[in-house]
Amino acid sequence: MKILKILRVREYARVHAVASASLERWITITRAADWTDFKDVKRTFDSADAVEVGSGRIAVVFNVSGNKFRLITAIHYNVSKVFVLRFLTHAEYSKNKWKQDL
Repeated sequence: MKILKILRVREYARVHAVASASLERWITITRAADWTDFKDVKRTFDSADAVEVGSGRIAVVFNVSGNKFRLITAIHYNVSKVFVLRFLTHAEYSKNKWKQDL
């Protein structure tokens, strides 16, 4: 899969050092993946969730660093691209405001 906004992920890792190793692992695994649907994602990352957002589209959310953070993405399986949308703490994620923005 091609990750769009990978520099953003690396910036999150720099700012949130506790999540750095988990984010780098996510990058490595995701780049090597050949996902055709959410079931493939779920086989790779068991804790991933498909969440409907305000626009009616589906975001794929990954737990990062032992559930301390959430990496929110949009995956376009037909073109093998993962768009990085948000990186939130668990507390920020739980407020659900991010859903309205997407």
